[in-house]
Parts: sequence; structure tokens; C-alpha cells
Amino acid sequence: MIENDIFRALADPTRRSIFEKLANGGKNASELRQGMEISQPAMSQHLAILRKAQLVREERQGRFVNYSVDPKGVTHIAQWFAKYRAFWPARVEALKDLLKEMDQ
Repeated sequence: MIENDIFRALADPTRRSIFEKLANGGKNASELRQGMEISQPAMSQHLAILRKAQLVREERQGRFVNYSVDPKGVTHIAQWFAKYRAFWPARVEALKDLLKEMDQ
């Protein structure tokens, strides 16, 4: 299930930071490493995990590889949250009703 890969990938703070940087626009691996204390091989591993989860895509331009947010992964996240967005309002209302009954 792709959602498991997505949440596993984003569970790591370094990968969340990389994803957030890419949300502000495409960058190559060297640009992504700026301000982070990780090696180039570590960055490559993080990017591979994000690609596998369909959160990041790559595009080769000459000798550089530019990375950007992959809309497919973001769509999976939005769909997953949409299922639960419909669930919670009814549950919260039921809890409010129960608490009102308990107060009386």
C-alpha cells in the first residue's frame, strides 16, 4: 500500500525537511544539502526513499539531476486524509452529545 511507504518516508525528520525544501521549488541534490549536515551518499539514500514513496520525482538536465515534489504522492496523501476528514466530524458530534448527557 503506497500510503505506508509515504508515511514511512515522512516519518524521518531529514526526509520531511527535504520534502519541505522541494515544496518551495525544484532543486538539485547539492542545493538540497545546503544548511543540512549530511553527506552526498546519505542525501541520495533519502531521495531514493522519497522517490519510492512517489513523493519526489527527478529530471535529468545535462549532468545535473533536479528533484521536485511528485503530485502522485501528494494526491495519495490527500485521498487518505479525505477518508478520515468525513469520519471525524460525526465522531466529535457524538462525543459532544455524550458529554452533554453526562453533565445532566
